Amino acid sequence: MISLDDIRSAASRIAPHIRRTPTIAVEAVSEPATDGRLMLKLESLQATGSFKARGATNKLLGLPREAIAKGIVTASGGNHGLAVARAARLAGVPATVFVTESATPEKREKLRRWGADVTVLGQIWNETNEAALAFAERSGAAYFHPFADPAVVAGQGTLGLELLADVPDMDVALVAIGGGGLISGMAVALKALKPGIRIIGIEPVGSPTLRACLDAGRLVSLDSVTSRVATMSCGQTDPWIFETVRDHVDDIVLVSDDAMLQAARWLWFELGIAADLSGAAAIAALQTGAVRFARGQTIGALVCGAGPDGLG
Repeated sequence: MISLDDIRSAASRIAPHIRRTPTIAVEAVSEPATDGRLMLKLESLQATGSFKARGATNKLLGLPREAIAKGIVTASGGNHGLAVARAARLAGVPATVFVTESATPEKREKLRRWGADVTVLGQIWNETNEAALAFAERSGAAYFHPFADPAVVAGQGTLGLELLADVPDMDVALVAIGGGGLISGMAVALKALKPGIRIIGIEPVGSPTLRACLDAGRLVSLDSVTSRVATMSCGQTDPWIFETVRDHVDDIVLVSDDAMLQAARWLWFELGIAADLSGAAAIAALQTGAVRFARGQTIGALVCGAGPDGLG
């Protein structure tokens, strides 16, 4: 478990190496996504194009030089891999990134341009992760977990500090979920600073990882993962991530891949924001009615990742 102090320390540590991304009010649109006041945190403008730069950078800066001397390795649906590739470049060491078969060609190419050695393997992240762990064992490279690592989760939690500073009257936060590291870090920060705030997670219908755990009241593995959204597909989370979500998150709703695609197109048409499907998850939840808010309520939502999905 991490604390608010861990997140504040991470914010100070990573500040010179990340961007303080803007939060904008969604106004003057032709088709509003909600009756409430919608504020979007544009983490799609973060270094490497997603919030993942926060966690990977915090992890890097907390390690001694000798721990990363033989490089860094991870398994990813794309965004965490990009953050690790950037962290490795900051440190001047090689990066090896194993990505799922569903990782988009654009993210694979971007990984290579960041200098990573890329291996495509496995239909879901859990399979890909086994290969990354085996590589770390035989090579001595430092393994950076994308969500079940306190340093990574504390780094992601810095988003909660920024969003609440930008929108102090926020009633609810909408957060996309893959493995659960982002919502865990943000929930710890937000609930510590504003206990009455509601936190709602969003998962794909084809990868309801944390929703299934909450419904069962225990950690479970999904029988199958059918979502094509690589950055939100995970067959099983980590025990302490589940416990953090159980204790801090108010609800988790599900949206389809197609709904996220339509939401990404809405973001591009209405606001000129190029989001990947995970980055459009909060808008999808609003547009489909998975969550509903009335006038007078203020919603803080993340565009957590960039991509060309909505441009077509």
